Amino acid sequence: MSYEGNDLNKVLYVEDDADIRAIAELALQDVGGFSARLCSSGAEAVEAAPDFQPDLILLDVMMPEMDGPETLKALRKIEATQTTPVIFMTARIQRTEIDEYLSLGALGVIPKPFDPMTLADEIRRIYQELA
Repeated sequence: MSYEGNDLNKVLYVEDDADIRAIAELALQDVGGFSARLCSSGAEAVEAAPDFQPDLILLDVMMPEMDGPETLKALRKIEATQTTPVIFMTARIQRTEIDEYLSLGALGVIPKPFDPMTLADEIRRIYQELA
């Protein structure tokens, strides 16, 4: 499956930490020029995704109740997001952990903390190179 970078406009970002969400909102919308929908939980993302129809989903790994991998499984059961590309964001970036996230179907993994000034470029690079 291949994607074109200019098709990447709408990003659904799932992050339980309000401070990180606020920084990411600036990084995605103001710096990156994306249309972003921010969710504070996996359950909220599963509810919002069908209406928002994101081009890409950015998913925090460590969240209460539904973690990132569980959220991804739930999103894959929804017709609108069955094939939507996913990038995990996490501070846990040992090789075995990254391999596990990729085996779940993620395009890539962005380490946290991320640089708000380069986040959008990193997303576009992963989307174009690995998609």
